[in-house]
Amino acid sequence: MDTTTYTAFDGHTLVASAEPREALRSIKRYLDGKPDRAVLIFDDGSGAQIDFDFRGTEEDVLARAYPPAQKPGRGRPALGVVCGEVSLLPRHWDWLKRQGNNASATLRRLVDDAIRNEPASARAKRAMEAVDREMWALAGNHPGCEEASRALYARDFAKFRDLIRGWPRDVSSHLSMLAGRAE
Repeated sequence: MDTTTYTAFDGHTLVASAEPREALRSIKRYLDGKPDRAVLIFDDGSGAQIDFDFRGTEEDVLARAYPPAQKPGRGRPALGVVCGEVSLLPRHWDWLKRQGNNASATLRRLVDDAIRNEPASARAKRAMEAVDREMWALAGNHPGCEEASRALYARDFAKFRDLIRGWPRDVSSHLSMLAGRAE
């Protein structure tokens, strides 16, 4: 399972970068001291911007972000099964029927194997996409942003770091650190 960090910026100033719960605590303390400010929060694993409700205490914020687990009901709650739809060709269904387990168990096992054996190139691509998302949100209007994006996807990390060197220090340092995950 991928571990991630949340990173928050107030403009170009780094507010927090830590595992999710600790980041939320730090952001809450920051916003309590500066109620007129807003922060951008990123999931560094995907580069996606995320929002949280920071009203109330730190415990209130964490309780909303991580509600207690629901009491198990009928079905397979211990597995956390989520229903979805899978469309397969007849030959795929035939193969699944020949396996020792039911189709769902076989598919779960295949997906778990694929996750465990994911190629480094796929992880690097995901990391580059995350850097790019955060870069455009934080520094999309800075000089050289488009060129830095091209350098990132060309895997020219030295050029990428050179292009972002003149940007605000917190932004440049954070993006450089994230780019290191893609190298």
